Amino acid sequence: MPRDAERWVSEPGKDSGYGRTPFERDRARVLHSAGFRRLAAKTQVHTAGVDDFLRTRLTHSLEVAQISREMGARLGCDPDVVDVAGLAHDIGHPPFGHNGEAALDVIAQPCGGFEGNAQTLRVLTRLEAKVEGAGLNLTRASLDAACKYPWPRRPKTRKFGVYPDDRPVFDWVRQTAPPGDHRCLEAQVMDWADDVAYSVHDVEDGIHGGYLSLRPLLDDADERAELCADVAGTYSDESPAKLAEALDLLLADDLVHATAGYDGTYRSQVALKRMTSVLTGRFVASAVGATSSRHNSEPVRRYAADLIVPRTVRNQCALLKGMALRYVMRARAAEHWYEQQREILTTLVEELCRRAPGYLDPMFTAMWHEASDDAARLRVVVDQVASLTDPAAVTWHRTLVASAR
Repeated sequence: MPRDAERWVSEPGKDSGYGRTPFERDRARVLHSAGFRRLAAKTQVHTAGVDDFLRTRLTHSLEVAQISREMGARLGCDPDVVDVAGLAHDIGHPPFGHNGEAALDVIAQPCGGFEGNAQTLRVLTRLEAKVEGAGLNLTRASLDAACKYPWPRRPKTRKFGVYPDDRPVFDWVRQTAPPGDHRCLEAQVMDWADDVAYSVHDVEDGIHGGYLSLRPLLDDADERAELCADVAGTYSDESPAKLAEALDLLLADDLVHATAGYDGTYRSQVALKRMTSVLTGRFVASAVGATSSRHNSEPVRRYAADLIVPRTVRNQCALLKGMALRYVMRARAAEHWYEQQREILTTLVEELCRRAPGYLDPMFTAMWHEASDDAARLRVVVDQVASLTDPAAVTWHRTLVASAR
């Protein structure tokens, strides 16, 4: 559809001689952006840089893009649109992963809070330096596909996808969407690819890093029951009994059994990678197969279809997320470094607000001068801090604290 290829700010035609589509250009813009490069030094689950094996936001985003592209192409979506959504979906996430996101949300309350997905829209449409006043100026279809939560902040809703002052471009993106909060198929594909990638890969990273062993789940019925109860309260609306059925099927797989004694040897790494690969393929194939069957294998895209994920597969994915939460994230959250991370970001925002426009990067200095009130100036400071990598946040904090003495 012609409107899918429209951009927020009109651009002159560009002929590279290769006949690239607008969506191929979108993909290149994300890949070459500063925000995308910074993901290499931003935390996924484990702090970036502590282990060469463990995933960062960059490697996670590349994996989500690969899964999204494959799923989308098999369903009939434009492969570059779903690829862009996968590459860009975490580009707004701040230093220190979800821990940093929570810290910034608290201190940013006077300007509407902070949410990584809303920040992603802001980065793509405002903060990246490609087209003045429009960020990367991606097409409507690509921006819509990257909108994981296409609604503003609401009471009792933790996730949202747009800040109040970004509503004009958000409303433009959603012009071709049906009324309400419905997500396009490409956004649903990206969301499922994200769930698959971080559930399977976070378990892989946890096992490799020694934070997680599957042996207790295989040997202890009480531990399995506790996990299912935990997941029912966090990642799933299913009953613990239904989750237990899915867990039994998952743990009965020989590939899962083969990783229970993981010891870091080459053979055990092969077994772990085999489990990761097979589970990822299984979760993807089940969603593609169920969706294609619903539509008689006809190509579908945009708002012509919804992604269908079979119940057992969705439950197994939720259980893997629960394993990572229960055995890895909560253990890490109790570490002193996690409290330090929150303190670093909180202090950075407070000190930059006190000293602004000093210490801000030139682009944020200009935005600070253009801001109309204290809330808008706070948003500029939060944008600056959110853009930092993990190491840069630590360095800036050290510099600011030292200069305040």
